[in-house]
Amino acid sequence: MTASAPTLSVIIPCFNEADGIEALAAALEPVLADIDDGDYEVLLVDDGSRDQTLAQLEAWRQRNPRVHFVRLARNFGKEAAMSCGLHFAQGQAVVILDADLQDPPSLIPDMVTKWRAGADIVLAHRSLRREDGWFKRLTAAGFYRVMGMLAGSAVPANVGDFRLMDRRVVDALLHLPEKTRFMKGLMNYVGFGVETIEYERPGRYSGESRWSVWRLWNLALEGITSFSTAPLRAWGYLGFLFAAIGLGYAAYIVLRTLIYGVDVPGYASLATLLLFFSGLQLISIGIIGEYLARVFVETKNRPLYVIERMDGFETDWIDQRSQQVIGNIVLPRPKADKPRAKRFSAKRRVS
Repeated sequence: MTASAPTLSVIIPCFNEADGIEALAAALEPVLADIDDGDYEVLLVDDGSRDQTLAQLEAWRQRNPRVHFVRLARNFGKEAAMSCGLHFAQGQAVVILDADLQDPPSLIPDMVTKWRAGADIVLAHRSLRREDGWFKRLTAAGFYRVMGMLAGSAVPANVGDFRLMDRRVVDALLHLPEKTRFMKGLMNYVGFGVETIEYERPGRYSGESRWSVWRLWNLALEGITSFSTAPLRAWGYLGFLFAAIGLGYAAYIVLRTLIYGVDVPGYASLATLLLFFSGLQLISIGIIGEYLARVFVETKNRPLYVIERMDGFETDWIDQRSQQVIGNIVLPRPKADKPRAKRFSAKRRVS
């Protein structure tokens, strides 16, 4: 950390959140100003937004020099954006906060109090989720139940990304080399002392959630395949079970034929069994493929994200972080004397 490292860093991933940035600033700044006389930094990660989010972040930084932001070259996803924020946060304690105000900033002082009392991680547990639709509540409950059965306590139930982490927890996270990152699981994997704060999750301040059913499904697959090999083992047990049933049934048919001399008819039943077991085989191959695909992603060793622009960071801190922890992150160094390239535009010039 630099000599001027703050007590608290607040990391906020942003993707198309232009309508809510001013409300976020109005809710967050008074809370942070009362913590250690305003010894904080706000680190916003623009995950390739396509609206006016970047302009809003620039305006916020002009009003408050404690606000820094990173713009990624494209949309890499929330997991990568959070990893980027953790990589460049300087605080002795780090809070991850959503930009939509569903994570109440008013809980941060209580988190800091528990941290000062000795907690390394302070989780915000959603005691009520009235603002979430019934389908989301149902699927979330199902996901946590499945994760509990397959991976034990890899993911605490009804706990999102909103939490406070001590600096040594953040440093431990940054040494985990995965490219396919399920941050809820990784933040629990590293261990350390945990405390919990209960809260009722409010609705979004503006807009709609970017998490479609398909994206939530893929996130659930990431979590299960990242923290459990139980699906692979289960199909091995299932294959053994069906093989034993098949062997027993074959013995029954042979004995019946030898004793009674009765041939066994039934082409329709044979076709049904063939389709059923072929489907099971395809499902098992698909599960193996999910794990194999993640091995493929890891072996390519591509950077987790690419940075387009950074504002508000000291040059020494950028140099230090670009050489340590995650060495393969692409981090272009901006040059003041080099003109900024224009973005490609599909609009043709009129001659």
